[in-house]
Amino acid sequence: MPTGELRLNAEQYLMNTYQRQPISIVRGRGSKVYDLEGREYIDFVAGIAVNVLGHGHPDLVLAIQKQAQHLLHTSNLYYTEPQVRLAQTLVEHSFAQKVFFCNSGAEANEAAIKLARKYSYDKYGADRHEIITMTSSFHGRTMATLTATGQDKVQKGFAPLLPGFSYVPFNDLSALERAITPKTAAIMLEPIQAEGGVHVAERGYLQGLRELCRERDVLLIFDEVQTGIGRTGTLFCYEQFGMQPDIMTLAKGLGGGVPIGACLATDSVSRAFGPGTHASTFGGNPLACASALAVLRVLLDGKILDQGRRMGEYLAKGLATLKERHRCIKEVRGMGLLQGMELDVDGKSVVADCLTRGLLINCVGERVLRFVPALIITEREIDRLLASLSQILSQRTTSTH
Repeated sequence: MPTGELRLNAEQYLMNTYQRQPISIVRGRGSKVYDLEGREYIDFVAGIAVNVLGHGHPDLVLAIQKQAQHLLHTSNLYYTEPQVRLAQTLVEHSFAQKVFFCNSGAEANEAAIKLARKYSYDKYGADRHEIITMTSSFHGRTMATLTATGQDKVQKGFAPLLPGFSYVPFNDLSALERAITPKTAAIMLEPIQAEGGVHVAERGYLQGLRELCRERDVLLIFDEVQTGIGRTGTLFCYEQFGMQPDIMTLAKGLGGGVPIGACLATDSVSRAFGPGTHASTFGGNPLACASALAVLRVLLDGKILDQGRRMGEYLAKGLATLKERHRCIKEVRGMGLLQGMELDVDGKSVVADCLTRGLLINCVGERVLRFVPALIITEREIDRLLASLSQILSQRTTSTH
């Protein structure tokens, strides 16, 4: 089916919830994807930080094939080896002692919200249930997670929202301290606000937040849906800040392209969940867990994680050099292979121009370009991005620094 016909059928049959680019992707290999007409693109979106191993990684493909031959799905009323092995691997390489599996980042955050409320209910009673999140945050599209999301544009039209949430500015420890009350059960935040414009938490802010939570006996939840699984140079982003949360959520890169989410917690916190308190029919599905195990095995080998770290530094340096040359670039910020470039011109038109040059990038908000390629991205591929961006931005400004 030609792309034009596919677009017409999509408009007829799909709910209009996405602003899609005018191409149809049919296959991928490494850091490249190919459309229906055979055009090649370097993928700096990677399924929005999902395809950490790139497209068609042989270890991931083999794991999926092998598991599909044995068992695709069975109920969580029974044990399966892939689920238990994946939980063990995550525990052995993180702060956590227990894991709950689901299907997405929003579901993982739902689980974290429920766990925090149940823990606080068991310990302090029903009054202690409120959760503080950050302005410009993003935690999902379900009713609880869009309420947790500190963006009016995400919440508009869905009132009444879930009660028990309040918002404070990101990176403002004083404001956060003032917001904590005897009703506060947890503080929830992303170490890097990716959807909110690629804003990185300050090290002192997170360390101070950890101490504040300890003093007030308030749970600290890290939403690492986008920052986890090697994205920022370590397996989990919290490792780079010299502190640990009480609860952490994962999804996106965990399955390398197969849907899976996870909520990790310390043993003392996880005891709040018992049989019947939370569940997910497809959570911890054997196929998804086998895929995630393959991803973690590859990353824990170290080579691709090191590659991602080096390429993150290379990309950040290249974007910073562009900023020196182009006045329309206001700021470059990020960590590892989660980089953002804020412009003072429309970002969506830059995305469109990149598309015509065989580059897939993303714009969050109106003016922040986001780059989240696979960890296997190469210097040559990054150089092509930088050269194209330089040419495109030169057309949008009459002078340089």
